[in-house]
Amino acid sequence: MVVSERSAGDLQRLQEHIDHERDALRRDRFRAVLLALEGKEALVIADQLARSRRSVQDWVYAYRDGGIDAIQPKPQPGRKPKLTPEKEARLRARLDAGPTAADGVCTLRGKDIVRILEKEMDVKHTLGSIYGVLDRLGYSCLSPRPRHEKNDPKAMEQFKEQSPFLSKP
Repeated sequence: MVVSERSAGDLQRLQEHIDHERDALRRDRFRAVLLALEGKEALVIADQLARSRRSVQDWVYAYRDGGIDAIQPKPQPGRKPKLTPEKEARLRARLDAGPTAADGVCTLRGKDIVRILEKEMDVKHTLGSIYGVLDRLGYSCLSPRPRHEKNDPKAMEQFKEQSPFLSKP
């Protein structure tokens, strides 16, 4: 596969992209072009990278026609998020405030958040997708169990001291 000669700067930039790229597909794009510039054939490159010959050809031709920037993958359009930035801010404030008396629970769980979104913000989410939303907002779905209102640390210490079943150091 013949690629028009590029400057040594391109070879260095390609190697830097390969060394620093964390995404395997992007890294393989840079590797394919670098190997083609070294004179390897598309079939050999495809075997080395475990990619299709056609993909390798597409990446190398894109580089030939537009340089390194042309082999960067284009951003893919995705589904419009259900929560607008304003609603995300409202949800974040609601979660930070904790459960209300109307919630009827001592700590909010995934199904409670689904209910809150539906009633207070008119947004429908499934239980499975709400965990992705929580992760994206920086919340963990795991939280320590709340202390019961009748929990008495002094009574627990007294039990530990007086219990014949607990070994003493």
